[in-house]
Amino acid sequence: MLSKEAIRAAERYTRSVMAATTNTLYAHITKEPEVCGGKACIDGSRIRVMDIVALEREGYAPEKMLNVFAVPLTLGQVHAALSYYYDHKDEIDASFTEAHESAIESERKRTEFLKRHSKR
Repeated sequence: MLSKEAIRAAERYTRSVMAATTNTLYAHITKEPEVCGGKACIDGSRIRVMDIVALEREGYAPEKMLNVFAVPLTLGQVHAALSYYYDHKDEIDASFTEAHESAIESERKRTEFLKRHSKR
């Protein structure tokens, strides 16, 4: 179940997407409903801004992020993703919260399934 804070952030995000007249919000950053559920991504890829932020949180310098993914990135794309994050921190942090809560729920369901089926 999503927290009230995550729901509010998701609502703000939805309003911002609906208000956008173009899919390009920042240089190198797009939001397209058919790509990663409309999450902010690096143009021409399925690499989400939150993926870049996760690398930064792990201690990667922008220069070290360029070849982490199957699609090589430019330093401009990495910096655009970080810039987008710092300007839209609530949105991206809500995505992290949503992903974390989803993982917890999936693990809970998996554990319940295994308990039910191990009794046979």
